Amino acid sequence: MRKRLLWTLAMVVPILVTVVVVPLLAAPEAARAASPPVPPDVMRWGFVAAALAAGLAAMGAAYAVAIVGAAAMGAVAEKPETAGRALIFVGLAEGIAIYGLIIAIMILGRLG
Repeated sequence: MRKRLLWTLAMVVPILVTVVVVPLLAAPEAARAASPPVPPDVMRWGFVAAALAAGLAAMGAAYAVAIVGAAAMGAVAEKPETAGRALIFVGLAEGIAIYGLIIAIMILGRLG
């Protein structure tokens, strides 16, 4: 039961962040009206850059978590007292996806 709850949270939290937090970080309408319009080509490439930043960072984080998680669980199986250190390494690998999301938000902020 606990494992299922953790997996559900791991899937739902990133979706909630992109649905709730990203619109809150968007510039207000008054600030958008004062700035000159962004050309369509620049807007298109900006969206592509943001998607690539978030997508490639997520793929890199998934690969890193897979490798580090497998090694960490092997180490914990041999020495249970290394569990805390193993979780830290897995968390550091997951940070790659957060950096990609931050870069994507910064790119989208420059477009608006």
